[in-house]
This record gives sequence, structure tokens and C-alpha cells, in this order.
Amino acid sequence: MPPIIEARNLTKRYKGNIAVNNVDLEVQEGEIFGILGPNGAGKTTTLEMIEGLRVPDSGTITVDGIDAVRDSDRVRKIIGVQLQSTALFPYLSASELIALFASFYGVANPHDRPAALLKLVNLEEKAKSRVDELSGGQQQRLSIALALVNEPRVTFLDEPTTGLDPLARRNLWQTILGVRAAGTTVVLTTHYMEEAEVLCDRIAIMDAGRVIACDTPAGLIRGLDLEATVSATIAGGQGELSQGELARVPGVVSAETGGHESGLRLTLKTNDAQATIVGLLRLTGERGITLNNLNSTRATLEDVFLARTGRSYEGDDAPETAEDVAPAKRGRRSRAA
Repeated sequence: MPPIIEARNLTKRYKGNIAVNNVDLEVQEGEIFGILGPNGAGKTTTLEMIEGLRVPDSGTITVDGIDAVRDSDRVRKIIGVQLQSTALFPYLSASELIALFASFYGVANPHDRPAALLKLVNLEEKAKSRVDELSGGQQQRLSIALALVNEPRVTFLDEPTTGLDPLARRNLWQTILGVRAAGTTVVLTTHYMEEAEVLCDRIAIMDAGRVIACDTPAGLIRGLDLEATVSATIAGGQGELSQGELARVPGVVSAETGGHESGLRLTLKTNDAQATIVGLLRLTGERGITLNNLNSTRATLEDVFLARTGRSYEGDDAPETAEDVAPAKRGRRSRAA
């Protein structure tokens, strides 16, 4: 089947700066497609052009066969959009707000929509609660319900979990999976690598306005020729191991050493975790060195980003509280009801 979204050579400039640089994307019907990247990578601008909220400087976009540049009004009738920050009528109940939005779209029997949508986003018990009585996570789930009020073919979620605590984030993940299970294609942007890996069938990784990789999470990681990262510490006074010695351990692709509060920190990228652990234990045993905190973690999307760009990912992957998220980021775009 043809893709439900197809973007070719998509480019957008702001005052001479290229925000989106010749981007190609294809989204298949029924998938959760993620656009992952650090702040400023061009994710939101890309989404806004596909949604018809911004006009690209060049390139083509089709959504369900409709030219999204020439006929953005038609596109907006078949999509749902949840923006980064949503401003809602605080004194309406959740049910009243959904019914109001349904009337905006001309939905037949708009008062029948709240029950089904609140069930989908697990807010049935909050049907009569005012918006200002809902927690941040509940408001985010309500905003997703509003994005589904017109039964869209595609729903766009722009960093839907930014500013939420870890529990609220995971609750919202279940909501997003439920949206896809109900038959809606989902396109989401995120700067959380864990989120992209858990939710997305395929991921486009963006950096500096370009798509640097696109595949399934497993496919992106397989392309690294890297299985895992083996790490350990050597307590002070036990001796040291050079990077050259560590690089000769079986399976090691790259080796780093650095100071750590409990001694010398070893970090080994490997394409054979078992061989590397065995070889490292043999080497340290011969040298009379005891390893502490020996650990092996499988390769991640962060390793993909590092391999493609040559630098570490700076996506603030797991903020512990809403206060850890920069206020400017939370307020960049809003939706007023």
C-alpha cells in the first residue's frame, strides 16, 4: 500500500537559518512513527509543515493522497493534532470540552463522543471533573482525546510527555498504544530515546534539520555492529589499565577510561559482550585487579546517534520532574480552545 504520509525534499528556513534541510519521510498506515532528536533538531517544524500549519520553502507533502501544501484545509479535516502545550477552558468538565470540540468539527451527535473518547484515554472517572482539577498527565490524555474527536486518519502528537513525571509518562504511553490499536496512525515527536524505542514501529532520527537515520528501533541498533556497552570501575590504588590494553580485549570496538568517585571508570563498546566480559576478567585477574560495578547494557539509540553524528545525545532523556524541563521548551507552542 502507498504510504499515508509522504514528504519529499522538505525544506524550511527562518531568517537564513535552515531549520529543516531536504527531509524525506514516509509513514505507513497503522504504525506509530517517531521523529526523534535533541531540542532544535527540526522535529516540530517538520510536523507543522505536514500538519499544514507552516508552508515549506520547498518540497512536497501528501497526506492520505492529498497535497498538504496546496490543499491544507482538506488535510486538517482528516488529521488530529496535539500540540506541545495546550490551553483549555479551565471551568468546563472533560465531557463538556470534548462535546464542544466535536461541535467545532460538525460531528454528528457531538454529545455521544465524550464517553467513547474518555474510555480510550482512561479518563472515564474524570468525565465530570473540571479541566483545572486534572493533573498534568490527565490534561495531556484529555488533549489526545480532543485530537481524536473528528475520528482522524492520522494523529500528530508533538512531544506529548514533555514535563510529565515518570509515572505519568508511562501512563500516557499506554494511551498512545491504545490510540494506534483503535485504528489511527500516530506520528509523534520526542527527545526521549526510551520513549521512542518503547512506542515506535519506526523512527526517523533528526539532527540539525536533517534525517540522519530511519528504520525500526531494532534495525537502527543492528546497523551499528555493536552489541553492548561493558562498564566497570577499578578502586583506587589497585593499578590502572590503558586504553590500548582495553582495546585489545576480544570484541571491543572502542574503549574509554576516566575518573570516577570510586576509582577508574572503564567503558568498553563491544560487538560480543560475552567475549569482552571474559577477556576483561582474564586481563584484570592477571594484573591482580578487582573490578567493581561490572555491568553490561545492550546497545541503544543513543549509540546510534553517537555513531551517526560523532557526539553524545543531549536529549534530557529522563527528567525526574516537570521542573527539570526548561520552561521555554514547554511554552513554545500552544493550542487555545
